[in-house]
Amino acid sequence: MDVDTYLAASERKNTRRSYASALRHFEIEWAGLLPATPETIARYLADCAATHSMNTLQQRLAALSHWHKTHGFLDPTKAPIVRQVLKGIRTLHPAQEKRAKPLQLEVLQQIDSWLQSAVAAARARGDQASALRHARDRALVLLGFWRGFRSDELVRLRIEHIDAVQGEGLTCFIPRSKGDRNAEGRTFRCPALSRMCPVSAYVAWLATSGLRDGPVFRAVDRWGTIASEGLAAASVIPLLRRLFAAAGVADVDEYSSHSLRRGFAGWANANNWDIKELMEYVGWRDIKSAIRYLDVTHEGLRERFERGLPRAPADVSAEQYASDKSPSKVIRFPTK
Repeated sequence: MDVDTYLAASERKNTRRSYASALRHFEIEWAGLLPATPETIARYLADCAATHSMNTLQQRLAALSHWHKTHGFLDPTKAPIVRQVLKGIRTLHPAQEKRAKPLQLEVLQQIDSWLQSAVAAARARGDQASALRHARDRALVLLGFWRGFRSDELVRLRIEHIDAVQGEGLTCFIPRSKGDRNAEGRTFRCPALSRMCPVSAYVAWLATSGLRDGPVFRAVDRWGTIASEGLAAASVIPLLRRLFAAAGVADVDEYSSHSLRRGFAGWANANNWDIKELMEYVGWRDIKSAIRYLDVTHEGLRERFERGLPRAPADVSAEQYASDKSPSKVIRFPTK
């Protein structure tokens, strides 16, 4: 292989695609020139501040930075004026991070029950295409939840990299993923469960599909033909929302592929998993990444506050003290 082949392999396809899109926006839509000066980058950010999120702006800066470094130019995105403009944008255009709704265990059970019934009904009426899709979706949802996988990890799963034993568990190897910066690959394990079992769902999907190698999760057309290529990561969110809606789940637009990962993290946290244990299982290397997936529960919030309050004075009942009805808490104004 030549040098260009290895250079292309050093960057992920999604990264190359997003960088190319960012450069097109800068050069074609905004009419910017490369190489650019810090002042030009600052004007570009200012023009886009009102219509683009901070994440998008930072991704555009990363693409511009990469282009300048690759072509041997000084990186204008690191200049003080660019940093100051970014700080100003954060101040004047604050935005709360939108997070996917975590998939709760009872909702997962509702979806799993619906899928099992849907598979049985499809087989009874001889609808092979629907039986295949429902079997695939069940394996995708259960494996995605109990392993805390992102959509890019789910679509990269390959049959030849998975060793599943019914009633025991499965081991899968993913050669590369978003968090694997050095492309070292990572091995994940998942136990078999008595209910909502990801292992039995995976084994059932292979038995139904007849697949022996290649991508685990693939498209199925109306005639029941299974695609040779794997699903695209971008297709997972609409797939999940369609499935959740069919299963009778409310507010499906609030869910995304991250709902599986956030749902598992919340379940593990509620069941007293140690944060280090959770990070190791899911594959988080940075504790900040793990904390972003853990929601603080407000259940019993008042009780926790009350336990930390000082005791009520001896001459005032606890009920009066708590309800602010004691004489000492009444403010009286003089009358004329």
